[in-house]
Amino acid sequence: MEIALIEPEIPGNTGSIGRLCVGTATRLHLVGKLGFSISDKMVKRAGLDYWKDIDLHVHPDVDTWFEAMGGRRLHLYSARGPRNYAELAYGPDDVLVFGCETRGFPQRIRTRFHDALVRIPTNPMIRSLNLANAASVVLYEALRQQDFLGLDR
Repeated sequence: MEIALIEPEIPGNTGSIGRLCVGTATRLHLVGKLGFSISDKMVKRAGLDYWKDIDLHVHPDVDTWFEAMGGRRLHLYSARGPRNYAELAYGPDDVLVFGCETRGFPQRIRTRFHDALVRIPTNPMIRSLNLANAASVVLYEALRQQDFLGLDR
């Protein structure tokens, strides 16, 4: 299982997701222009002393990252995705992909991966969940379906 963040903007979210990735042995991809430096103290603060242990891969742009994925199955989480995340059957090599906090995915990605768009149900009073919370919800559902393989149960 892997998580990819497309152009994340908030260092605290990325730090929290980094800690989540360490705790679940999940690789983290940061893709495209970041809204912060990965040496930013806010990223490291949210990731605590685990930041050094993240299996982190940084990609300069979406096309380079997509090529590196080599045809793996991608799930793109969007507030407007047509399918519910809990209805998917996740595999151990799937990649969970999240767009930036304020803009979501660029339109060209939404168009290219329309069939891979997935949503997390929320009350219509909010636009979406916090990025780090959304990543946690989805990753743990995917890991549950894998019987938490490799994790202390």
